[in-house]
Amino acid sequence: MTMSRKREYYIIDGYNVINSWPELIRLRADLSEARDQLVHQLAEYGAYEKIDITIVFDAMFTDDEEHREKVNDHMELIYTGEGETADSCIERLAYDMVRCGREVHVVTSDSAEQSVILGAGAFRIPSSEFRKFVRRTKKTLQKEYLGHVTLPVTRLEVEDRLDHETVKKLDEMRKSHQ
Repeated sequence: MTMSRKREYYIIDGYNVINSWPELIRLRADLSEARDQLVHQLAEYGAYEKIDITIVFDAMFTDDEEHREKVNDHMELIYTGEGETADSCIERLAYDMVRCGREVHVVTSDSAEQSVILGAGAFRIPSSEFRKFVRRTKKTLQKEYLGHVTLPVTRLEVEDRLDHETVKKLDEMRKSHQ
């Protein structure tokens, strides 16, 4: 029996990434749209790279409880609760996952956060560096799945898809209406 390797686990500082990636910075006026774009890109990236992802969004100034949304089997969103910063949530998750034996990568450009993460035994990836990984994977996906699309050289005629009797009847109808 072979042991299956646990998937790598990525914790993303959501607003830190949004404020670091040029294509998301321009969407900041509509944070909902920026979050949706980030989630879409990372869902695609995570599926291709076979990693588990949690994106943490800071909702410290809310009166709400922590809110979690499952995007798919390998991606979750966390909106922090009242009084909790994204940083403290990320630290807690990193410690817990490292203790569970997971390989944890934290994506943030917050230097104080990066120091704490290293102390927890997790790997750190600056947001701008992570953007390069995501973009490289997107290019690979486009080459693999869209690179070989070619249009047919010949036209596809209706009669090529129909049986002989139907073609004959249609031809007779066409001739009778001329």
